[in-house]
Amino acid sequence: MTKSLKALACLLVAAFLCTSFPPPAAAADDAYRLKPGDTLAISVWREEVLDRELTVLPDGSITFPLAGRIEVEGLSTPEVEKLVGDALAEYLAEPVVTVGVLAVGGNRVYLVGKIANPGPVVLAGPTTIAQILSVIGAFDRFADEDEIKILRGTGENARYIHFDYDDLIDGENPQGASMLLEAGDVIVVP
Repeated sequence: MTKSLKALACLLVAAFLCTSFPPPAAAADDAYRLKPGDTLAISVWREEVLDRELTVLPDGSITFPLAGRIEVEGLSTPEVEKLVGDALAEYLAEPVVTVGVLAVGGNRVYLVGKIANPGPVVLAGPTTIAQILSVIGAFDRFADEDEIKILRGTGENARYIHFDYDDLIDGENPQGASMLLEAGDVIVVP
């Protein structure tokens, strides 16, 4: 078989594989959901005058030129691209909108109580309770490490989740230690 026939055969096989088995689409549930405090970069192709860096407001909205106020909290960036594009379609022919997340300032948890470094911590990615405890600094000498609680939710949906630091140190309860934190969680060290 000549080199050109081999190359052609490889191309045909590659083309068949690419068309027969499309790449898996990312699940919509896996997409990052916007939160108040996140910073976005929004651009419109060939409309540089509209390019903006915006922070999602505490009410979950942004305000974009020509599009006005748009609720974005809980949406993914492709969903925001569609909303902004639809709003701009009244003024522009087939607008192409791109939305990127510059900073995840809304993806915070809060540390309070008898620890060296209380305050907010921005989660750069999925973070467990064990991982966040590694960044808090030292416990106060009077801290009750076996009574750590995570306050999750607000209002009627608020609940406490118990966490025993001694279990982590003793290698017990791996499910509890690997529990993922959620934005807005408050870790209380009494």
